Amino acid sequence: MKDRNIQYEVTAVQSGIAADGQVQLPYSKSLCNRVLTIDALSWMSSGRIDGGWCRRLADGSGVIDVHSDLLCDDTQAMLNWLQSADVQTNGGSEGVETKVVDIGAAGTAMRFSTALLTLLQGEVVITGSARMRERPIAILVDALRSLGADIAYVEQEGCPPLRIRGYALDSDGRPRMQGGNVTLSGSVSSQYISALLMIAPMLPKGLRLQLTGEVISRPYIDMTLREMERAGARAGWTDERTVVVEPVPYRREKPLSIERDWTAASYWFEVVALAGQSLRELRLQGLCADSSQGDVAVHHIFEQLGVETEFLCDESDTVVLRPSGKVVERLEWDFTPTPDLAQTIAVTCCMLGVPFRFVGVQSLRIKETDRMAALQAELAKLGYVLKTGEGEMSWDGSRCEPQALPVIKTYKDHRMAMAFAPCALTLGCVRIEDAMVVTKSYPHFWEQMRRLGFGVNDISQL
Repeated sequence: MKDRNIQYEVTAVQSGIAADGQVQLPYSKSLCNRVLTIDALSWMSSGRIDGGWCRRLADGSGVIDVHSDLLCDDTQAMLNWLQSADVQTNGGSEGVETKVVDIGAAGTAMRFSTALLTLLQGEVVITGSARMRERPIAILVDALRSLGADIAYVEQEGCPPLRIRGYALDSDGRPRMQGGNVTLSGSVSSQYISALLMIAPMLPKGLRLQLTGEVISRPYIDMTLREMERAGARAGWTDERTVVVEPVPYRREKPLSIERDWTAASYWFEVVALAGQSLRELRLQGLCADSSQGDVAVHHIFEQLGVETEFLCDESDTVVLRPSGKVVERLEWDFTPTPDLAQTIAVTCCMLGVPFRFVGVQSLRIKETDRMAALQAELAKLGYVLKTGEGEMSWDGSRCEPQALPVIKTYKDHRMAMAFAPCALTLGCVRIEDAMVVTKSYPHFWEQMRRLGFGVNDISQL
């Protein structure tokens, strides 16, 4: 992870967006990490990942090019340990150092890797950043334990680090993880659910996952199932709350190309919305209208905030964004299936003066930071008074005295930095603390801002 002790000053363009209006997006980290997990499992046998697969991954000829500059920190976190996953971890023998997998701040990688490691021979401790060691993981651990996994907490109960003794055997020499039935609340993070689903084809009895209550973030579960099926698994919904995965291993085939990230695209929708009629159009590539990414819904939301979207359906899967001038007087939206868009939309609404009420944002409390509290604090610096409640967030138009030259705190959250950067179009200038936090999901975000004509300057030493 790169040095992030940097403060950037972002200033508005003086003569409009750059003439070409082209933006390069990163690969979808959600898809990358699912593809990596599934492909690794397809090359696993008797608790070992094929060494040739690991070597191909390391030299850049595997399922994902490790040398690509379109990969984010979260994907790199998985790549880092998978490249050497064929090296036998120890069995906890006295005097032998336990292998450590450090995921950093990558939440998706933590959940997916935890599940994958339960099937990999040997003992390993999986850990992460200080914030990661505070983030809950007990729901996933309990579910894996119910399937036979040997997992212990190293420090705080319910949070990483975890000590995992993978490929645990019973007294008859059979793997303890046989599969079967698991019941989870549908309101938990979809990453827990996806982690369980992806390892299920490797379990002798498969998996029958019963979800109770409201099922949130279903698009991410559907994304997982789609990638599993593309790799040969037999998995799907049997009713609106039950997913069944048969014990049919994955095929050893290279998956299809990975889409660019629709969540990353949301910041350029925001740019178009705030630039308004001063901008003719902006073009994004590698985005599909029928994407399995739930955040494809961003174009429907921004349709109400003055942005029209055209899908060209060409070889580059180009999407063209244009200002429409049609902005609603008030926005109400349920973010249950797309919580990662909430920050972008909240900031955009305030900059446009559009009151809003968002529901389905309960998961924002347990992300990289408490995103609802962070939005409240940082938008107050700009003069906007947000209200938050149980699973909802709103702005009724209330204002407070803005700071003369606000410095936006990111709380080590990449989406805070990117959601607030386009505010320069409205405010003229905004300062972003800890600006390189964006590398978590969008390493070249600031480069793209500069390319479009924004002033982005390091003022850390001033």
